[in-house]
Amino acid sequence: MSIKRILTIAGSDSGGGAGIQADLKTITVLGGFGMSVVTALTAQNTRGVWGIHKVPASFVAAQFDAVVSDIGVDAAKTGMIASRSIIRIVAVKIREYGIGNLVVDPVMVAKGGASLMEKAARNALVDELIPLARVITPNIPEAEVLTGMEIRGMDEMERAAEAIARMGAKSVVVKGGHLEGDAVDLLYEGGKCRLFRSPRLRTTDTHGTGCTFSAALAVGLAKGQSVEKAVSGAKKYVTSAIRHSLRIGGGNGPTNHLAPLMEELDGKKKQGARS
Repeated sequence: MSIKRILTIAGSDSGGGAGIQADLKTITVLGGFGMSVVTALTAQNTRGVWGIHKVPASFVAAQFDAVVSDIGVDAAKTGMIASRSIIRIVAVKIREYGIGNLVVDPVMVAKGGASLMEKAARNALVDELIPLARVITPNIPEAEVLTGMEIRGMDEMERAAEAIARMGAKSVVVKGGHLEGDAVDLLYEGGKCRLFRSPRLRTTDTHGTGCTFSAALAVGLAKGQSVEKAVSGAKKYVTSAIRHSLRIGGGNGPTNHLAPLMEELDGKKKQGARS
């Protein structure tokens, strides 16, 4: 059996809801083989981030070389990359190994408000990492930082996506979860837009949704799906994970990465009861 290899380049969330942990759970549930390059360690739980320890850029490079030279990569995603030096070495390694299926999740701020990226790193993100992205997946606040725009609706989301595409990304997904109404994500690809809509689920347990979405998207690309199909699948997956989110801890609880398996099992039970 052939299994697709997906590399996550991101920070560790000691609370298990986001970062490397969320990525590896997502990749596994969706049938991929997950590998990791850890860029930072965080002391984190559902209430917030209490400490960040950046991994030296030389050791980030060592992890990258060890994994890719032996196992190989069908797709990769980036998450928390806190410093300019780490962004630069990641960009060097992505070019060196010719990784085309790259999803860039420009993680800047944690759910609880803690900054996860140095200001100096933002320019490196724009100059060195975004041009390598097959897809970049900013949420509204991240898109506002990248473009300097205020985003209050679909028109601004589209203009922001166009602006980010001009930075070099082949495709842009602006995630609209921070706006009111339905949760609407906008895909900008080839000069055209498509909207992906789902009902807004009333829960505060949404820790790790961005990591989960981008990891699911990377799995779809690794399997040879078009960007549009991969975005659609990632949207369905993260919506299911939010619908079955977990009331864990005293703050923003995590999404449930096992949700699709739970729904499948529940469907089989109902079908068995009817037969």
